[in-house]
Amino acid sequence: MRVDDGVELFVQVRGSGSPIVLLHGFPQTHLMWRHVAEELAADHTVICPDLRGYGASDKPAEASPATYSKRTMARDVVRLAGELGHERFALAGHDRGALVAIRAGLDHPEHVSHLASLDVLPTLDMWDVMRGESAAVGFHLYLMAQPPGLPERMIAATADEFFGYFLDLWTRDPAAIPPEVRAEYLAACRAAVPSIVADYRASAGIDVEHDRLDRAAGRTLSMPVTVLQQDWGAQLGFDAAALWRAWAPDLKHIPVSCGHFMAEEAPGLVAGALRDLMARDAERDLAARHTEPVALP
Repeated sequence: MRVDDGVELFVQVRGSGSPIVLLHGFPQTHLMWRHVAEELAADHTVICPDLRGYGASDKPAEASPATYSKRTMARDVVRLAGELGHERFALAGHDRGALVAIRAGLDHPEHVSHLASLDVLPTLDMWDVMRGESAAVGFHLYLMAQPPGLPERMIAATADEFFGYFLDLWTRDPAAIPPEVRAEYLAACRAAVPSIVADYRASAGIDVEHDRLDRAAGRTLSMPVTVLQQDWGAQLGFDAAALWRAWAPDLKHIPVSCGHFMAEEAPGLVAGALRDLMARDAERDLAARHTEPVALP
């Protein structure tokens, strides 16, 4: 479905009822939501796209930092939902998709009724907590933050090993990602190295700038927010719930014991948390918001 000049997103839609958009993470595609989507589709319209630059969606060349900024990718999602007939919808994202969801909630609060984030911190906070030797766990963030050229060549030369490393390292239950699904993820990433790197590069530049401007202006997520997160803070020395609360006054922060790929390792837990989120009060006085919606050009 077309969302921008020369950009179409691949999308799967299931079920009927109030809409929820599910955004995948790295190194995955919309397929990561297969179990959660099946459960939610019993009484919701479930919309699962591949983000721009990933899977079967278009992968425009990185013409500028804005090409893969989370602001641009969030606009894609709002336009996609609108094309499907949904001007207001719940939104959940995992990993990279969660960063897109956060930006959509900040830029387009009139469209996002509820927001869920799975296992990330907002971009600005993510960089702030990566300090000293503990930052080694995020080596890929620094690699893909480099100027165009070298990171793309390095990753393309060992694509299956590079992307497979994260599928192995971040999974506590290997059976949650069976061989045929793993193969699909690796093939999709292998075909998208430049756009995946561009997505990460944006998060080391333009995305941080957008977050800093919002923080300085006092903008927050005005809708109900649920965060499911591994206890990174205990390992890296920060209070994840406190960091999140600065962005989301109406917050439910849920520590989880499964691995990073929680929609596949604990789909019942994730689906239940999303149902609970959508049952929370979604009414807000738009006139009282601290942010003006970002216009869709």
